[in-house]
Amino acid sequence: MKIKAYAKINISLDVVGKRKEDGYHLLRMIMQNIDLYDEIYVEKRKEGITIDCNKNYVPTDSRNLAYKAAMLFKEKYNIKEGVYINIIKNIPVSAGLAGGSTDGAAVLKLMNKLFEINASDEELMEMGLSLGADIPYCIKGGTALCEGVGEKITPLKPFKDKILVLVKPSFGVSTKEVYKAFDLEKARIHPRTEKLIEAIEKDDLYYVANNMKNLLENVTLRKHNVLIRIKEEMNRYGAVGSMMSGSGPSVFAFFDDMLKAQRCYEKMKENHREVFLTRTI
Repeated sequence: MKIKAYAKINISLDVVGKRKEDGYHLLRMIMQNIDLYDEIYVEKRKEGITIDCNKNYVPTDSRNLAYKAAMLFKEKYNIKEGVYINIIKNIPVSAGLAGGSTDGAAVLKLMNKLFEINASDEELMEMGLSLGADIPYCIKGGTALCEGVGEKITPLKPFKDKILVLVKPSFGVSTKEVYKAFDLEKARIHPRTEKLIEAIEKDDLYYVANNMKNLLENVTLRKHNVLIRIKEEMNRYGAVGSMMSGSGPSVFAFFDDMLKAQRCYEKMKENHREVFLTRTI
């Protein structure tokens, strides 16, 4: 059994507070799937959990979210059999694109079918949340408003077929470290989330691209000036607007014209290894 596990970008990321019991940041984000994906294949085995991956830097043991998802699913539904998982990795890692989370979500969905458990999306989302805050969204996908720590999901009108160029620089970023360094008191300008939702409803690329905002840029861009340069360069090549996704370091830019996007893609490839020309889905 095989499935495509899609990457996500953030069209907005607002931090609205902290949860008293554990200090987790409370978020208000507009998430969007893009046509960049890993391929996840799962089949039954007699016992254990075995993972293969086409990229040797991806762990294939209990550090991998796909492994954790399989283990959790087996425990919850008392499954004695094992699974073999094959990951064809295309989404960059430590990139702010939910690459690990989308693989974990895909494993939950595939095992649900494979073992004929018939758990609802809501049950899978609740299970996935204990592994990572992006997993509930990755199970639902599409265009969505995500709130709380990521578990409250409201589907929005699909903002599909928007052209974008995505650049992942040669370094990764720790989400945990970014949130640790984030100071809510210093965040003066917050995303206008409701206005962005209205613009998405109207399919208004120009408003969205010019007004999208990610508060975590306050941390990651200050630490890595190269991201500011990437954004400026993409804008020079005709982007309608550019922004960092998640905690970074990936930067994406929307385009209203495929030729401009193609030119930007080719120029960015001169200096960066991981560059993608893709669309929202």
